[in-house]
Amino acid sequence: MTTAKKNAKQLGFKAGEAVVYPAHGVGRITAIEEQEIAGFKLELYVVSFEKDKMVLRVPTSKAESVGMRKLAESGLVEKALTTMAGRARVKRTMWSRRAQEYEAKINSGDLISVAEVVRDLYRSDAQPEQSYSERQLYEAALERVVSEIASVNAATETEALKLIEEALAKSPRRAKGAEDADGAEAAEGDSDNGDLQEEAA
Repeated sequence: MTTAKKNAKQLGFKAGEAVVYPAHGVGRITAIEEQEIAGFKLELYVVSFEKDKMVLRVPTSKAESVGMRKLAESGLVEKALTTMAGRARVKRTMWSRRAQEYEAKINSGDLISVAEVVRDLYRSDAQPEQSYSERQLYEAALERVVSEIASVNAATETEALKLIEEALAKSPRRAKGAEDADGAEAAEGDSDNGDLQEEAA
């Protein structure tokens, strides 16, 4: 067994396996190869991201420190769906600060953190429009959650999206009837930052 295969085995990643890379979402390990760089032998995971038409070479020794991980277990997917069905928690801070926090959560690679961003930035038809920057962050988070849930459930992205939309529809803030009481409170919370959001957009 080559050293590359041995080290890779310790982390438990195999060629052909789907993994999550924090900054890019779900990719697939297409190979584990050895390269010589400046006289040193380096073992690399070759990770392909089909959607972005991109290939990353990640040193096997760094995979853990950059946060590369296996796909979530199905229990964690359930937890993510429950998170998205929960009440949105929007801090009353400046949009630029909130945007930074959302971005950090998206790039953390943590499924629950990304699900929280989807929950907090989701808007139903009855709610005010999102600013451009809000919508961009929402779509980035949604895409991450959709691709991971689809991979875990061996489903299509359309099926995964349907599960997410069903979860979001259950959220207390968007439930029919609660819309009037909660909607006013939500809109009020957003109006504090209305101008800031437009600036950020």
